[in-house]
Amino acid sequence: MSAEHERLREVAPWRTFGPYLAERQWGTVREDYSAGGDPWRFTTHEEARSYAYRWGEEGLGGLCDDQQLLCFAPAFWNGEDHILKERLFGLSGPEGNHGEDVKEAYYYLDNTPTHSYMRMLYKYPQQKFPYDALVAKNAARTRLDPEFELGDTGAFLDNRYFDVFIEYAKAGPQDVLIRLSVHNRGAQAAPLHVLPTAWFRNTWSWGDDAYEPTLRATGPGRIAVGHRALPGLALYADGDPELLFCDNETNSPRLHGAPAPPAVKFFKDGLHEHLVEGNAGAVNPDRSGTKAAAHYVLSVAPGEGQTLRLRLGPDGLAAPFADFDALFALRQQEADAFYADLQHDLPDADARNVQRQALAGMLWSKQFYYYDVARWLDGDPNRPAPSEEHQQGRNAAWRHLRNMDIVSMPDNWEYPWYAAWDLAFHAIPLALVDVEFAKDQLRLLCEDRYMHPNGQLPAYEWQLGDVNPPVHAWATFRVFKMDQKQRGDDGDVAFLQTVFHRLLLNFTWWVNRKDTNGHNIFEGGFLGLDNIGVFDRSAPLPFGGYIEQADGTAWMALYALNLMRMALELAQTNPVYEDMACKFFEHFLGIAQAMTGYGPQDIDMWDEEDEFYYDVLNTPDKGRTPLKVRSMVGLIPIFAVEVLDDELLQNAPHFLARMTWTLANRADLAALVSRWQEPGQGTRHLLSLLRGHRLKALLRRMLNEAEFLSDHGVRALSKYHLDHPYVFRSAEKSFTVGYEPGESTTSLYGGNSNWRGPVWFPVNYLLIEGLQRFHHYYGDDFKVEYPTGSGQYTTLLDIAHQLIDRLTKLFLRDASGHRPCFGTDMQQQTDPHFKDYLLFHEYFHGDTGQGLGAGHQTGWTGLVAKLLQPRTE
Repeated sequence: MSAEHERLREVAPWRTFGPYLAERQWGTVREDYSAGGDPWRFTTHEEARSYAYRWGEEGLGGLCDDQQLLCFAPAFWNGEDHILKERLFGLSGPEGNHGEDVKEAYYYLDNTPTHSYMRMLYKYPQQKFPYDALVAKNAARTRLDPEFELGDTGAFLDNRYFDVFIEYAKAGPQDVLIRLSVHNRGAQAAPLHVLPTAWFRNTWSWGDDAYEPTLRATGPGRIAVGHRALPGLALYADGDPELLFCDNETNSPRLHGAPAPPAVKFFKDGLHEHLVEGNAGAVNPDRSGTKAAAHYVLSVAPGEGQTLRLRLGPDGLAAPFADFDALFALRQQEADAFYADLQHDLPDADARNVQRQALAGMLWSKQFYYYDVARWLDGDPNRPAPSEEHQQGRNAAWRHLRNMDIVSMPDNWEYPWYAAWDLAFHAIPLALVDVEFAKDQLRLLCEDRYMHPNGQLPAYEWQLGDVNPPVHAWATFRVFKMDQKQRGDDGDVAFLQTVFHRLLLNFTWWVNRKDTNGHNIFEGGFLGLDNIGVFDRSAPLPFGGYIEQADGTAWMALYALNLMRMALELAQTNPVYEDMACKFFEHFLGIAQAMTGYGPQDIDMWDEEDEFYYDVLNTPDKGRTPLKVRSMVGLIPIFAVEVLDDELLQNAPHFLARMTWTLANRADLAALVSRWQEPGQGTRHLLSLLRGHRLKALLRRMLNEAEFLSDHGVRALSKYHLDHPYVFRSAEKSFTVGYEPGESTTSLYGGNSNWRGPVWFPVNYLLIEGLQRFHHYYGDDFKVEYPTGSGQYTTLLDIAHQLIDRLTKLFLRDASGHRPCFGTDMQQQTDPHFKDYLLFHEYFHGDTGQGLGAGHQTGWTGLVAKLLQPRTE
């Protein structure tokens, strides 16, 4: 067992400090107090250096404690920029031609679950950072144009940039070694100012607690950390740099033209003012405050590097750097040993690198997330009350929600807030390295301070009451089984029970709120597939009526099966859960009956002519129109499949008896259970929405390279719609859906979301799992043509493996040494300082595989780490 595994088992709080500092706090809902709910304009990047945040802090490659009381991050100035580089730059939603978009080059390279060792890379241009060009060029482009990126500005021409490696190694739970290695990749010597900065989150200005901590110089390169919750700490800076101090207070004169409070003399932007603007009075000559930096001035020779060392550890160390290098080397060796254990069956070095960086990104994307909705709506005692519009606006129905936790983010810059269905997918790769944290994340959303009293799970910060696909039960059971395998025992039954009971409330919410007519046909809204359909499914239809959603109904069928399976697992040791298993078995049959057209309401989403599932539009005149878009919506029924072994059923006799009675006495329901009386491979029984014929019909389309199947996975929309766009005509206007393999050309739902052609990891992952489960029942005798039209037939398991290969090769070097995810960017493809650093994008071009959307979203794309693991059925 590695030292990192031992740390995971220790009681000592090794996770107290971690990469919990957001990369962007400005432009978030939490910091928005505008009447109209416009967070992108209420706080901006230009204002961020001067604005003391209410709900959290941001930094570049930083860390903080798990209450975000004390923060640390490096800042940089190349002598040319008009802004001290304390935070990453990007475009707000309205500024980007494809929505919000970070415009920097940085990579997460390594991390361990306890954050005993962390490493990332930031690439900083030596010339003036092209802020204005990035804004102007993107503003001039339309949705039909690609994004104008940092590399397009020439910022990295002639290698005139610094590679800054930011590393942390823990000597103890509250003793962090910090190493900043600066490499000049250019051909000329270049200056660089480096300001490793520590500061306190402003907790004293809001009227709850006036206690104000202090950072104070106590000697050459020494800053005492004075905080009652973090006693006995100090920041040590090697080499005796200049120490600069200011306060984490809003610069009201700069932002609002208003006088500052009498007690405030030094502002948050004091370091910028002192260094960039030459304002010596912006820093405190008494060398104390709530924000402090060690100022290093470097001149880095061409092709050379310099290293800075700091330590955030116990106060009073006589020689804080005596054991620094040895401890750093030890933690690196321990990190290597930890990943060697995980990757012992993964022989390919490139695959190991991809997996390790994917997991590093997952761990770097843990964030301190603080959002008290009632306080946010009502305002703070020490501040003017927000407008009535704000108090009655966004998230007003979620006053119970009070989040103050370490949460896995979809992306630390573009999506620095959790999203319910993203988080479920995050739990799978996280469970590979830190199953306890994965379980904690799944439990978290079910707690009273997250879950709505009516049972709804919070969707995401922008609109907590929106609806994400119900995948929480799926993720919970998968993580439970992964944990069970790692432990080698019956698993964490208490975890499974806890989440199961909470999800009973959530399932009931779905049934009561999203089944308009009580027919087991569900709507749900956009369900995470932002602009996949004809209409914005989160908004009222322009002509009234509603949509019966094939995906919403299939998701609920999956949900019922997941809860049934969880109940059966719990029934193995507690027969009380057999009744619950019966309930969800029968609920699944009701949904299957409704969706397949065999029910009393004669509702069928299956189109016999096209042999595909479609959403159905119900108009006020009682008309029903299938919306014939060949999209992921019609493939999601493949997800809803469960295979039950006889051993499991024999250990749940009450469930088995009731199920057998139901199938024997309800012929209409028995017809929905595929070959129930004919056991499959090794006495297995199949529950699914699809009989063999419909499964094969869907797979004919899904595995057709002229439709859904790309070289890099399954597209979200069939390529058929490239030449045959779907058009829906109403009396007022026409609505069109066409195949778009890359960035979205429509703002139907907003942002940079696009489900009209690209490849997305979460749904591909569920398709693979569905195929594996169908094979688990049917075995090797059930074969389909792959690819469609090839004349070659193979098993569902082999197809699942082939899809895994298509997805993973997005990141792996091909025979020419190129990675599809890098597209046509030859610097990324060939430059030795770029080519092995990975980005795990939000989605991927449906034809070329180029990474698109959120540039650093390791979140659900981090599933590649699980897909790279050695294969089992």
